[in-house]
Amino acid sequence: MLSDKMNEALCQQANRELYSSYLYLSMSYYFESIKMEGFAHWMRLQAGEELVHTMKMLDYIASSGGRARMLAVEAPQFDWGSPLQAFQHVWEHERIVTGLIHALVGVAEEEKDGATGQFLQWYVKEQVEEEESSDEVLNLVKAAGEDRAALAEANRKLGERRFRFPRGFEIFPYYGRD
Repeated sequence: MLSDKMNEALCQQANRELYSSYLYLSMSYYFESIKMEGFAHWMRLQAGEELVHTMKMLDYIASSGGRARMLAVEAPQFDWGSPLQAFQHVWEHERIVTGLIHALVGVAEEEKDGATGQFLQWYVKEQVEEEESSDEVLNLVKAAGEDRAALAEANRKLGERRFRFPRGFEIFPYYGRD
């Protein structure tokens, strides 16, 4: 059974994961508006991945005897000025999320909740991957600079991204399929 403090902290983090999904979906439409479909595709898959993170956390709360609550989600920004500014924001956002996950692990330790601490290790590992991925794309966009051909190549490359939703989370069946 989750303590009230742990339950609330997990619900808050689930809300932040849902915000991340909203943020990346908003970015996908920004990229659609500037005709960069590959960038939009990458962001849409990222939005789906963040939604999986949300549901995974809420499912854990429910299965651990807690009360999964949906909280209001802040509206994200909708214009980033350039692909570089957008991916700089992604990189910064993922670093913030990493700090939040580490703080959540700290709450689990304070509450002497080893099961939740173990559960959160998946998120710790996931954040390492998220930071690496956002750093890789940010560097790709930085290298392209204002070169239209290089940006077109980055757009093509990002359009090739695939993501396999975990079993039970196939919420976007038409994305990430070969």
